[in-house]
Amino acid sequence: MKLDRIDIKILHELQKNGRITNVELADLVHLSPSPCLMRVKRLQSEGYIEGYSAQINLGKLGQALTVFTEITLKNHRQVDFARFLAVVEKIEQVIECHLVSGGYDYLMKFVTAGIGEYQTIMERLTDMDIGIDKYFSFVVLKSPIVKAHMPLPSLFPR
Repeated sequence: MKLDRIDIKILHELQKNGRITNVELADLVHLSPSPCLMRVKRLQSEGYIEGYSAQINLGKLGQALTVFTEITLKNHRQVDFARFLAVVEKIEQVIECHLVSGGYDYLMKFVTAGIGEYQTIMERLTDMDIGIDKYFSFVVLKSPIVKAHMPLPSLFPR
């Protein structure tokens, strides 16, 4: 399926507000409601839209700690990466995990109840012998810019 600029605009608007009505969405993308709804359903069935969720304000719930962690593995065979990922994907506090180029292997984002919980997780990971050579932790003090949406129109101009 080839997407046009209207499809990209629909995706862009839906990622900003998944609860928008079809009539409001149609107005924003300059379509009548029926063709707009047909496009949304097609985008869903083709897998461009994977689901809808609520964005939770953690600050309202209480304190949480965000830590970015650089992890370097001892070995770099496919089996080493697979063993590492098999363990970390089961850790609920791991919000993101990226294989990156540069001086380390993975950049991970943890959200925990506090520094104690984060340290317990890291001690458990290093004790498990899953191939971690070293890790560096960066505690987030403040997040002045956090966007929940991607700049789709500029990434995929049509």
